[in-house]
Amino acid sequence: MKPKKNPKADLNRKWVLFIQIGLIIVLFLTLQAIQWESNRPKKDETSFVSFDDPIEESIPVTVKPEVPPPPPPAPQVIDVIENDDPEPEDDIASTELKPEETFEPEDIIDAPVEETPEKLPFEVVEHVPVFPGCEGLKENDERKACMSSEISKFVNKKFNTRLGSELGLTGTNLVIVMFVVNREGRVEQIQTRAPHPVLAKEAERVINELPVMKPGLQRGKPVPVSYSIPIRFKVQD
Repeated sequence: MKPKKNPKADLNRKWVLFIQIGLIIVLFLTLQAIQWESNRPKKDETSFVSFDDPIEESIPVTVKPEVPPPPPPAPQVIDVIENDDPEPEDDIASTELKPEETFEPEDIIDAPVEETPEKLPFEVVEHVPVFPGCEGLKENDERKACMSSEISKFVNKKFNTRLGSELGLTGTNLVIVMFVVNREGRVEQIQTRAPHPVLAKEAERVINELPVMKPGLQRGKPVPVSYSIPIRFKVQD
């Protein structure tokens, strides 16, 4: 048996209405979506990180409080003490000389005159002793050089250098001689130092034979003058 259609149940007649309702719903949703999109906060695409300038910290100014000056000291009161001692004070003696107390010239004691030293070194004496043959020289330095040269020549001529080989010595030998030219120009106070007593005795003999010289002068007065000479000789093998 074939079912019968109800004419009220025919949906084909209302399809236009359904399409309109669907379009209205779609338009409503589209408007809502557009409105929601426009209300969203947009991200700033041009944003960047920036660093602010450093803040300069201001240093507070310290004001030193003014200290008031101290008050002036109270004036000192000096008490005057009266002298209750009945005895009179001693008189101060005057230092002024009376005419009868003046000194006579013979009462004045002369200051002691500085004495000349016992002996002066050859290098510092004002005028060195003058060796025979050096009298024509006026300058002290010239006389020093002349005396040293003449004494060296005299010793080289008089000293017996053969004693070195006789004593069995070898190589170069040194003999040091020190002596004083006294106020009369004569040689005295001879001292020797040698590697052998025989050489020391020989050196003393030679120096004793030095001629008499003109004595050295200090402040115009004859003075003893000390002198030293080294004697070197080589023993031939």
